[in-house]
Amino acid sequence: MITLLHVSKKYSKKNQVLKDVNLYIKAGEFVSIVGQSGAGKTTLGRLLIGEERADEGQVIIGDWDITKINRHDVPYLRRQIGVIFQDFKLLPKKTIYENVAFALEVCGASRSKINKIVPSVLRIVGLEDKNGRYPHEVSGGEKQRAAIARSLVHQPRILLADEPTGNLDAINADEIIDLLLRINKFGTTVILVTHNKEIVNRLKRRVVTMDRGQIVSDRAHGKYML
Repeated sequence: MITLLHVSKKYSKKNQVLKDVNLYIKAGEFVSIVGQSGAGKTTLGRLLIGEERADEGQVIIGDWDITKINRHDVPYLRRQIGVIFQDFKLLPKKTIYENVAFALEVCGASRSKINKIVPSVLRIVGLEDKNGRYPHEVSGGEKQRAAIARSLVHQPRILLADEPTGNLDAINADEIIDLLLRINKFGTTVILVTHNKEIVNRLKRRVVTMDRGQIVSDRAHGKYML
């Protein structure tokens, strides 16, 4: 599903953020990528969604080598990879329903398709009764649920969650992780980028640990060791 072969990335001669990274993630896995700030985990995620390009090596998604992806192909890649961020990135003047629908509108989806998909993903995340509310009218956990719903509208094969619980309290954080686990059970590959030790240790799933741009540990049922 996801293959990184000898991937390196640097922003300057003195700032190399990834060094000869090799990683393989099977379809349907739930993988936590952990490490201290500056370890390279966020840059790795940006490579997967085409926001950055590797200086050396290959980045392969399925059968698609995206190492030198054309800018015009990035939107097609993003439909295969749903992305969730720490700060939600919801549009404040649109309702929860409109925020989720917008991800389909920008791709030219028909109104009938939007009316079919949006209620479905809102049910999956438990927000069917909040669809008419605006982001400022719902909790942080509900904002993140809306962001997850938006990421699901294209039925992505991969879901990249970059610090999705960073702005949430412990209860809401656990609920978001439980939702990601449910999505994973549908067959979606989930990549969780986090520094939350408690969550990683509770999951008891595969843990890839990064330090100074390199993978220093890869355990099938790991813990946050740093």
